[in-house]
Amino acid sequence: MLRRRTVTAGCALAISVLTLMAAPAVADRAPADATASAPKPAPAMIDAMSRDLGISKEQAESRLLNEARFTGVEASVTQKLGDSYAGSWLSGPTSATLTVATTDAAAASSITGTGVQAQVVGHSLASLDAAKAALDKAQAPTSTPVWYVDVRTNSVVVQSSQPAEAEAFIAASGADRSMVRVEQSSEQPQTYYDVRGGDAYYINNSARCSIGFSVRRGSTPGFVSAGHCGRAGSTTTGYNSVSQGTFQGSVFPGSDYSWIAVNSSWTPRGWVKGSSGNVTVSGSTVAGVGSSICRSGSTTGWHCGTVLQRNTSVTYSQGTVYEVTRTNVCAEPGDSGGSYISGSQAQGVTSGGSGNCSSGGTTFFQPVNEILSVYGLTLVTG
Repeated sequence: MLRRRTVTAGCALAISVLTLMAAPAVADRAPADATASAPKPAPAMIDAMSRDLGISKEQAESRLLNEARFTGVEASVTQKLGDSYAGSWLSGPTSATLTVATTDAAAASSITGTGVQAQVVGHSLASLDAAKAALDKAQAPTSTPVWYVDVRTNSVVVQSSQPAEAEAFIAASGADRSMVRVEQSSEQPQTYYDVRGGDAYYINNSARCSIGFSVRRGSTPGFVSAGHCGRAGSTTTGYNSVSQGTFQGSVFPGSDYSWIAVNSSWTPRGWVKGSSGNVTVSGSTVAGVGSSICRSGSTTGWHCGTVLQRNTSVTYSQGTVYEVTRTNVCAEPGDSGGSYISGSQAQGVTSGGSGNCSSGGTTFFQPVNEILSVYGLTLVTG
C-alpha cells in the first residue's frame, strides 16, 4: 500500500529482525565456549521476545543462547547427509531441540546428539526445492498468493482461498503432486509502503518506507530497503525532511530489494532501532527455520516471532517475489523495507505480508545477503 506524505508524517519506521543462528548438527557437543562468545542479547530484544512469544525473559535469553550454540548446523549437516538431507528446524520455547530430517534411515543415528534429533522422511530437501521451482515457473491465480517449502511437514505448501484453482495451478506447473499440499487460507499479502535501520524515509517527497540496514559500496555510503519502495533515480528525504539520497538500484517483482546512496549529510551506523534503544548489528549469519526473529517498524513498533519457512514465493498484486523468508512477526502498511534482525545478525528487509499487529499475521522478508551480493555492498556493523 502506498503511503502518501503529509506535513505531520515524520514518524520513524523500521523493521528489525532478530537473526537467529544455528549450530553443528552432529553427535558431538558444541564447543563449551560457543555460547560464552555470543554477544549478550539487548534488553529490548529480550523484553519484546518475552511479550510476543509468550515466554519468560529467562526463556528468551536461553533461546538466543541455544540458537547461537547451533550456529552453522545446516552447512555441516548438509555436507554429512548429502543428497539425503531434508532440512532442519528448532523447536521448544527455548529452541533447545534441533530436528534434522533425512531420507536415509541408516544415517539417522549418526546425526543425533545433545539437543539434536533425527527424523526420517520421504522427500529430500533438493526434491522439495525442485517441486517448488516448478511452481515458481507457473502463473498462479490471485486466489493462490503464497507457496513455500515446509521442512517440518516434508512438503511444499500452497496456500489458497480457492483450492480448485490451486489444484489447477499445481497441475499446470508440472510439479510432483505427491510433494505438494494445498492449505486453505484467506491471506491476501500486500506490500508495505511506509532511515539507522527502522527509521522512516520518503521517496520523491511522497511514499514512505523504512531503512533496512546501513551499507557501503566502496567509499559510497547508503542503505538497503525494499524494491517496491522506489526505482533507480528516485530521490529520498529522511524522517527530518532533510535531503538524503538516491536509489541506485531496485528490483521488484521477482525479488524485492533496493539500495540507496546517501549524501554527506548522513552517516550510516551499524544499528537498528529497538523499542528502547539501538540494537547493534554485528553480521548477517542466516537464522534457521524455527529461530526467533524480531522486527521494528515505525507503524507498529518492535515485534518478534519465529522463522516459519525460507525459500518462499509470494504473489502480490504487482507480481510474484521468490526466495523470501516467511515469518509470523506482525507488520502493517508503512513497515516496508525495514530491518529484520536475530540477536545481532542482520536477516533481511520487509517485503509484505497479511494481517496486522492486533489480530496477528504473517510477513515476508527479502534476505539481506542476496542484496549485498547483487550490488557488491558491505554491511555496516556496530
